[in-house]
Amino acid sequence: MAENILDVSVIMPALNEEKNILQALKNALAAFQECGILGEVIVVNDGSSDRTRQRVEGFLQSDNRVRILNHDRPLGIGSSFWDGVDNAKGEAIVLLPGDNENDPWEIFRYFRLLEHVDIVIPFVFNREARSVFRSIVSFLYRFIINSTFLVNFNYTNGTVLYRRSILKELDFRSKGFFFQTDILVRTVKKGYLFAEVPYRLGMRKDGVSKAVTFPSLFKVIKGYLRLVRDFYFTKGLKTSAVFSADSSTAIRKQKNHT
Repeated sequence: MAENILDVSVIMPALNEEKNILQALKNALAAFQECGILGEVIVVNDGSSDRTRQRVEGFLQSDNRVRILNHDRPLGIGSSFWDGVDNAKGEAIVLLPGDNENDPWEIFRYFRLLEHVDIVIPFVFNREARSVFRSIVSFLYRFIINSTFLVNFNYTNGTVLYRRSILKELDFRSKGFFFQTDILVRTVKKGYLFAEVPYRLGMRKDGVSKAVTFPSLFKVIKGYLRLVRDFYFTKGLKTSAVFSADSSTAIRKQKNHT
């Protein structure tokens, strides 16, 4: 990694997570230390009406690895993610929600894979951590995505590790719950190298998940239709001869031609 540039920027969206956010922060910072990663956490307070903002602002006074971005009103997890990307200093980006459901050690153990690929995609292997309903929804969602876009992902909505440069070059940004799937389909279809890895999901301690709601479902459908349009009816999503210069994909291709 280059000097004066962080290894990883964690984007941590939080909407009314006053009971979970501090432990989520502590876990991320402890995982940095144990995994030998130079990182930062950018909390994106997505218009919380509880004390999420106050708790984070109190915490960051004692640790300069934490920053906060505040939305006046809830804009959604996709918007929060992209706001974090635009303010990130790390060469890699990963989303860790502020609900403390995800274990940062699980994804950081694969950080060095970015020396060989540009995307590390985790898939949940302890599916008992999810309700039967969530598991069924996840299976149907995965089937639809894989069938529509001719991919074979095991999971698309997890704590994906991206090289930041490949995110910055995307010409479209999905802002709803579909954003992660949209990014993966676009970058993988472009030809970027990726690896799928097993990931253990934790149990949510407090609060209720906001992933499966009618508003989020509407945004997923809207994002899906936009991606279908781009994939089949406009410029398409095809393998590119041009990749981000610092990407593992570009370096691999350059070696293959020398």
